[in-house]
Amino acid sequence: MNLNKAFIIGNMTRDPEIRNLPSGQAVANFGIATNRFWNKDGQKQQQAEFHNVVLFGKLAEIAKQYLFKGSMVMIEGRIQTRSWAGQDGQKRWRTEIIGERLQLGPKSGQKTPVESADTPPKEEVESVNYGEEDINPEDIPF
Repeated sequence: MNLNKAFIIGNMTRDPEIRNLPSGQAVANFGIATNRFWNKDGQKQQQAEFHNVVLFGKLAEIAKQYLFKGSMVMIEGRIQTRSWAGQDGQKRWRTEIIGERLQLGPKSGQKTPVESADTPPKEEVESVNYGEEDINPEDIPF
């Protein structure tokens, strides 16, 4: 059995970049930073990792509406590495997490780009999964 699954929780390093495929499907690209903390010889150490994330369809549209630089988000997906020839003829690689689920982090005091002082805040989306079947949290009996 094989498994390719990634879970990351971190902060957005930039606003999502949205484009559409020729089919009209939305695609969002953005970065997430995750931090690791530990003590070494009594000194607090920190290391940041930077991850490239790609979302398609409804998840891309949700990212466009609710995510912005600094937002905390959890992404569940799979790891994929693409390669291509650069303009200089050199082979390039990029490793990305292809998101299959996202969960928005806690709201901060900042307003998102789609909110303004004149409009009421949008309803918070806690968890979105556009897999084979949608699950409404209200339907869970506990």
